[in-house]
Amino acid sequence: MFKTLTINTSNRDEWQDITKEVEEKLRMSGISDGIITIYCPHTTAGITINENADPDVVSDVIMRLNEVYPWEHPNYKHREGNTAAHLKAMTMGSSQQVIVQNGKLILGTWQGIFFCEFDGPRTRKVHIYI
Repeated sequence: MFKTLTINTSNRDEWQDITKEVEEKLRMSGISDGIITIYCPHTTAGITINENADPDVVSDVIMRLNEVYPWEHPNYKHREGNTAAHLKAMTMGSSQQVIVQNGKLILGTWQGIFFCEFDGPRTRKVHIYI
């Protein structure tokens, strides 16, 4: 089963917890066991799984990514000026897979699925294959 989420972001760097939306698509599918793939078809955004209990984790990760990949750098050559967004997206990755058992995502206690925007604000798509 193939589903698509539409995500609107408001900031250049913004993570949205999409766990509930993914769980809803899984519930709608009626599939009880298997693998779910969450895929981002954008070169300046990504998907990751990490802690969703404390929002400081997300802000700390964004802070460090901005330190490692500054928006401005004298040696960047990409004409669009968003090299940092491409580097951050490559670091996060474009997809994640999660085991599905008894109709539930098998995630750790503190884990959530995040859409990671690095070149917003934008309207983005996330594809889900169950």
